[in-house]
Amino acid sequence: MSQFATIGVLGAGAWGTALANAAARTGRNVLLWETESAQADLLAQTRTNDRFLPGVALEDAVRPTAELADLSEADAVLMVVPAQVMREVSGRAKEHLKAEAPIVSCAKGIERGSLSFMSQILGEALPGHPVAALSGPSFAADVARGLPTAVTLAASDEWLAADLASALASQTFRLYHSDDVLGVEIGGAAKNVLAIGAGIAAGRGLGASACAALIARGFAELRRLGAELGAVPETLMGLSGLGDLVLTATSPQSRNYAYGHAIGAGEAPSTKLAEGVFTAQALVALGERSGVELPIATAVRDVLDRRLSIGEAVEALLARPLKAEIL
Repeated sequence: MSQFATIGVLGAGAWGTALANAAARTGRNVLLWETESAQADLLAQTRTNDRFLPGVALEDAVRPTAELADLSEADAVLMVVPAQVMREVSGRAKEHLKAEAPIVSCAKGIERGSLSFMSQILGEALPGHPVAALSGPSFAADVARGLPTAVTLAASDEWLAADLASALASQTFRLYHSDDVLGVEIGGAAKNVLAIGAGIAAGRGLGASACAALIARGFAELRRLGAELGAVPETLMGLSGLGDLVLTATSPQSRNYAYGHAIGAGEAPSTKLAEGVFTAQALVALGERSGVELPIATAVRDVLDRRLSIGEAVEALLARPLKAEIL
């Protein structure tokens, strides 16, 4: 238990709270950082995060805090803040982190402008700290309640990945380790955009056949981009790629699917965070920079940006030239 005896979790949203509970179930002490001091005090008093995970109690070993200085106690840190603020929060936390403590990105997205994945941002913002990425088919509510879940944790040093996976694993939270950080991150980022597309198709009433085709061809786009960027194909076929896409693109419990479903049904989307909304533009730009065609992701971006109506986007996809099916 001496290795990674204390885990820091930056971000007390639904996923951060769930991972804090998961880490606490392994017998470790957990520091859960919340940006608002009043909310951190409320978490400490009520021991529940009703704003994001109603009815889920914090494990006894989880200590909420609004002080970044408290993270100096952490032997490893999970970064669970939205992708678009990862660079800012990392910069604020830098002076408080224990030297060489591993940093695990648990956000799924691509930074707008730089088109950087989270591991690249962390590498730049926190030099000297080993960087890992955690991703896979996992709903926060399931993990927080201790329901069976499996994810992937990757680091360029696979020994470190294995050690971190062992430290966070429990009877109900299974972690597979990998050294393909980029492959894990590509799947996590792209699947959110594709899930919005699947939600739009379902909300529009296009039928189960259309939704299945969208997921399958969307996965082909994900694989093409991954191949161009150097991801390991098996990673994209695994939990953090295909597994996460299947979960996120088929369940109303997914924020991204629900967001798209509302758009497809002509309703106002929920105000809850849907990372795919912010990632769509960056994903398409990354594809263009890499010379990889991403027609479904582009259609989702165009609908979100109101460049095309849903009907026009569907018409454009169906009008594409017929060709052999290639993954």
